Amino acid sequence: MGIISENLKNIKDNLPQGVTLVAVSKTKPNEDIIEAYEAGHRVFGENKIQEMVGKQEVLPKDIDWHMIGHVQTNKVKYMASFVKLIHGVESLKLLKEINKRAKQNDRVIDCLLQVHIAEEETKFGFNHAEITEILSSETYKAYENVRVIGLMGMATNTADKDKITSEFESLKLIFDKVKESNPQITTLSMGMSGDYNIAIDNGSNMVRIGSSIFGLRACAISQ
Repeated sequence: MGIISENLKNIKDNLPQGVTLVAVSKTKPNEDIIEAYEAGHRVFGENKIQEMVGKQEVLPKDIDWHMIGHVQTNKVKYMASFVKLIHGVESLKLLKEINKRAKQNDRVIDCLLQVHIAEEETKFGFNHAEITEILSSETYKAYENVRVIGLMGMATNTADKDKITSEFESLKLIFDKVKESNPQITTLSMGMSGDYNIAIDNGSNMVRIGSSIFGLRACAISQ
């Protein structure tokens, strides 16, 4: 068993039932993805559309590709024919574009709305009131080819576990409130390699893990 397969097995063996693992394969070569694939994994996350498209064209077609990075509206068309889930939708304009491109491909594309819970201004996302407004709007209800199935968020990049816990708790509260009037909201995507256990403890049912499976990116190792 290779190191990627071993890492994957160790993580999966310790994930609670009902938690989906998105293996974050951004910047990783196809050979690494194939090793994870041959170990039985099918859900992979990329943060750049062009890179994901290139991989999708040559890798097995039963892979579920998740777009986990910031999405520019002018690039949605490149992934609309195959993307399984788009994390991090942070504008109604983007939802409109996803709906348009999904319709052109005769598909319904699932999405998560990104919630801003971190202190960093570089993080994107809605607040609770904005999410409620979007989901109840006639504009969104008219979109037949896009389906918001949950929320996602990223905690502040810090070693302060209490702070991370507090931010995840706040997102879970928003998720629970939104779900009360929107039963289709079932996915809560929060938690990455450094904090996914805290996220799971606070209600996450989808985690995005890269370095703990594939190892650090080359640029991170060289620093």
